[in-house]
Amino acid sequence: MSHPAASLSARRAPIGAWRLHPGHAMSLSPKKTAVLRIFCGRVWVTLGGPYQGAPNELGDRFLGPGDVLAVPPGARLVMEPVARPDDAGPVHFDWSDATASAAPSRFAREVASPARDLGEALGRAGVATVRVLRGLLGYSEFLAAGRGRVLGPYEAGHW
Repeated sequence: MSHPAASLSARRAPIGAWRLHPGHAMSLSPKKTAVLRIFCGRVWVTLGGPYQGAPNELGDRFLGPGDVLAVPPGARLVMEPVARPDDAGPVHFDWSDATASAAPSRFAREVASPARDLGEALGRAGVATVRVLRGLLGYSEFLAAGRGRVLGPYEAGHW
């Protein structure tokens, strides 16, 4: 029985999250520089031509969770899950265009993201403040009870 991800050709391979089950292999060949990111599991990767860079950048590699591999255009990547007796689950990975997976800029990391978090926190604090004020205003009739208002039988404790 074959898993659908294992039978896709490189030409039809969509960009995004993938799974590859033990006992299956996958071959990918990007037209533009692509990035392989491993999220869960371990794979044995063979990377072949076109030969660019140092000779030790080609050939067999083992990748695990958190590992990232840039694959040059026209290269052929073949990968297979490394089967371990204690883990029969699929390997989870992402195959994406290198330009789409570029790291965020320093400004985005250190200013924009915290500013977004702060805005969200202030918004939630504002909503919480309004809810507290509404709650307190709702109790104002109980605070005024006994000052000219007659309590009902359930409010006065007489059942």
